[in-house]
Amino acid sequence: GRIDPYGFERPEDFDYAAYEEFFSTYLVILTRRAIKWSKLLKGGGGVQRSMTVKRYIRKGVPLEHRARVWMGVSGAQARMDRNPGYYQRLLQGERRAASACALSALWVPADMNRTFPDNVRFRKDAEPCLQGPLYNVLLAYGHHNHSVGYCQGMNFIAGYLILVTKSEEEAFWLLDALVGRILPADYYSPSMLGLKTDQEVLGELVRTKLPAVAALMHSHGVLWTLVASRWFICLFVDVLPVETVLRVWDCLFSEGSKIIFRVALTLLKHHQASILEATSVPDLCEKFKEITRGRFVTECHSFMQRIFLEPGSLSRASIARLREHCRARLLAQG
Repeated sequence: GRIDPYGFERPEDFDYAAYEEFFSTYLVILTRRAIKWSKLLKGGGGVQRSMTVKRYIRKGVPLEHRARVWMGVSGAQARMDRNPGYYQRLLQGERRAASACALSALWVPADMNRTFPDNVRFRKDAEPCLQGPLYNVLLAYGHHNHSVGYCQGMNFIAGYLILVTKSEEEAFWLLDALVGRILPADYYSPSMLGLKTDQEVLGELVRTKLPAVAALMHSHGVLWTLVASRWFICLFVDVLPVETVLRVWDCLFSEGSKIIFRVALTLLKHHQASILEATSVPDLCEKFKEITRGRFVTECHSFMQRIFLEPGSLSRASIARLREHCRARLLAQG
């Protein structure tokens, strides 16, 4: 159909034949995974981190279990259980606060309509329309974490969380897990130092793992910001196909932010030959758009297998060292 399972309209040039071919095999995998997950979850308790859970998550979480798995492995469920009523109190306090107008102007953009214009569930005439819940989650989060200003990109992340959890409160606690613990500090603060650091880290990784691509970027004077800022700030939302983003997020909640480098490096490595054909900056920009489209990224199951193989070893310690080094360099530059 024209509309995917998450409410997104498929683009005019959507390749239905290729998608059907992929999806018929993917459906078999999903069905098999769903049976395994149902067995694992049948006790009704929370999802705890374990090697089995990590392995299962890498192979994909079926949509019907995704909210519960994300809430469990990210620690969001435990925080929500320890703070009953906290989300509602944030919203009530927000409505009473004299600063509500000021905060909402600062925090939630006037362009709410521009969050997923291609998703039928976010349209004003939708029943129920998800714009209200999205607004609430962003507003409550702004009240909960004052160090984070509203930042383009957060609306996309909160929007996906609402589509998956169908619960404002769970979406809020998952946003708290992502911004507060899983991603480095200052991804969404006004300075965006964490985000800028990770763009530099990607540059360093490319220099060691894909030196020809690094040299080409350097020769054209192109900074990684141009490519990676949208990838990282939206955590690949609106960059990669929906199901692929959710598969990446399965691992993001389970294994941490290292996964975003695996995804970025896999995109670059797999398309290295094509990228190296670029002869100008506009050409390069076009190549970086192209690598996030097509069968390689649509076939999310094989793509996820690739991200754990293609970039080679990527230890948490080495990423931590690179982050420290790049952050210090950025601070020194002022």
